[in-house]
Amino acid sequence: MKKSLKITLAVVATAVAIQFIPYGRDHYNPDVISTPKWDSPQTKELFDRACANCHSNRTKWPAYSSVAPVSWLVTHDVSEAREKFNVSMWGVQKRNKGKDAAEEVEEGDMPPVIYTIMHKEARLSKEEKEMLIKGLKKTFSKE
Repeated sequence: MKKSLKITLAVVATAVAIQFIPYGRDHYNPDVISTPKWDSPQTKELFDRACANCHSNRTKWPAYSSVAPVSWLVTHDVSEAREKFNVSMWGVQKRNKGKDAAEEVEEGDMPPVIYTIMHKEARLSKEEKEMLIKGLKKTFSKE
């Protein structure tokens, strides 16, 4: 058997085998407990487009999020995002720091580039980004 065929078979066998690892396929959206009082419907709409998929309990799990190893990354990222900042647990989850949300967007850290590559709806124009930052600052200024 040729070396390249052996390598190909090993890669395929590994890809199939990792599908049986029980992590990343149980997509769970807990109930929405409480949400912030948004300063405007526009801020909420922009947040929903660019942020809510990870930072709320209303995640839309795409088909690729069920295929390892991508499923592992997506599950990890959503879990971590919800833990740090979750608008579906507003006032209940103590770690929520809304004041930091505007700063993360302003600095270009959110939404992550890898996310916007896969989710074109999350790509905000310069004007939309400025509106979101302003709205986040207003929404969370009373923290």
